[in-house]
Amino acid sequence: MKAHRSVSSPAERILAAADKLFYAQGIRAAGVDTVAAEAGVSKRTLYNHYPSKDALIAAYLTARFKHLAPSDAPARDQILGNFDRLERLIADGSFRGCPYVNAVTELGDPRHPACKIAVQFKEQRRLWYRPLLERLGAKNPDALATQLQILFEGALASALVRGDPALARSARNAAEVLLGAAGVRRAPPASVRRHPRPRRRSARRSSR
Repeated sequence: MKAHRSVSSPAERILAAADKLFYAQGIRAAGVDTVAAEAGVSKRTLYNHYPSKDALIAAYLTARFKHLAPSDAPARDQILGNFDRLERLIADGSFRGCPYVNAVTELGDPRHPACKIAVQFKEQRRLWYRPLLERLGAKNPDALATQLQILFEGALASALVRGDPALARSARNAAEVLLGAAGVRRAPPASVRRHPRPRRRSARRSSR
């Protein structure tokens, strides 16, 4: 479905069309003419906003680069919840892998601006784990953050090949093993935390 001209500016429509086509079809497969037609603009208008296809690719990846910061929720829940979100993403039917990995693979040029953006994105995701692991008192949180990120990336790649959401669940289980090995204990059940067992009265006091 082509972008409606009244809902956004030409630049926004072009970027939305590029996002849709580059992710679904691939950067090489979706040409500038196709993007312009999808956005409902002329090729000249596209080049007025994005001087080259490389500039449009960089804008597409930058627009997907959402800053991710830890929340106040339990740190362990956030880490494992990241794998739960991946499972839902794989299961929704539109999963085509990681757009940053896809771009680097397709372009094949380490000097392309997309490669720098991809590195920044992956490092930001790795660093997201570190303060959560520090909060949990994990051993060597920086190294563990790298291990968790590699585990997540492996699940991404495997799911793209096999299309099986259960792979994210397996990665989640492996993440729990890594956390345990780093000294992170499981949180007690909510019922135990909220309803501690009452202290027993001493025999001396109860005999009075």
